[in-house]
Amino acid sequence: MGVGKSTVGRLLAQRLGVGYRDTDDDIVAARGRTIAEIFLDEGEAAFRALERRAVRAALAGHAGVLALGGGAVLDAGTRALLAGQRVVYLSMGVEEAVRRTGLNAARPLLAVNPRKQWRELMEARRHLYEEVATTVVATDGRTPEEVTQAVLDAAEDGP
Repeated sequence: MGVGKSTVGRLLAQRLGVGYRDTDDDIVAARGRTIAEIFLDEGEAAFRALERRAVRAALAGHAGVLALGGGAVLDAGTRALLAGQRVVYLSMGVEEAVRRTGLNAARPLLAVNPRKQWRELMEARRHLYEEVATTVVATDGRTPEEVTQAVLDAAEDGP
């Protein structure tokens, strides 16, 4: 959350001359409601089911840069679909998250005690991000352009 995946994803797609797609945007467009509204009205389980379908559809039908929501990797089926794909994990520390997002209530998983919840989410998810990632790029203290260049540099250096 707040790591810059949408901004960096768009910049990366531009630099590579390919399309950009975000599964969170797909869900919002399909449901006509924000992610926060879906979470609050239907619950996390319902949102995760929508997310699984959106990721599957996007991986099957999009050849450019694809941004996934932060919880997409919670699903083992999604992680399996990501195997063999080039996956970049944009990492960020809690202080950077506070600076960038303010860890505000517009993020449903951080509604109460946001710093503590952010840390708990990252502790629960970090190993999953690392499991699917072919590249890890730290975003702390970097501009979106610098992060985009780091992703491109890493792509040149390896898988």
